[in-house]
Amino acid sequence: MGVSQLGEVRMFAADSGTDVLQDLREGLRSERNALRAVALTSDVRIADSDAIRVELEHSEGIAISVLLRYHPNGSGIEYGTLSADPGRAQLWAP
Repeated sequence: MGVSQLGEVRMFAADSGTDVLQDLREGLRSERNALRAVALTSDVRIADSDAIRVELEHSEGIAISVLLRYHPNGSGIEYGTLSADPGRAQLWAP
């Protein structure tokens, strides 16, 4: 997902393949002059848990990585603690 310079939300997608996130990053990089911010969401495996990762990046150089661990149980999904760390700028890298 991206937010344009005018504040419009735009959705992006990539064909499934070996590295969908890299394909999305390359596509977003080519659109970065028209974007103000992006968020890439993925389902990941970390240490002993599954998690949802959201990589947020703003054109002014701020990048944040957010993780929400989760665990399926018999009646649904149990969510863990939400954590955030500095991310790595990939579209508007200095």
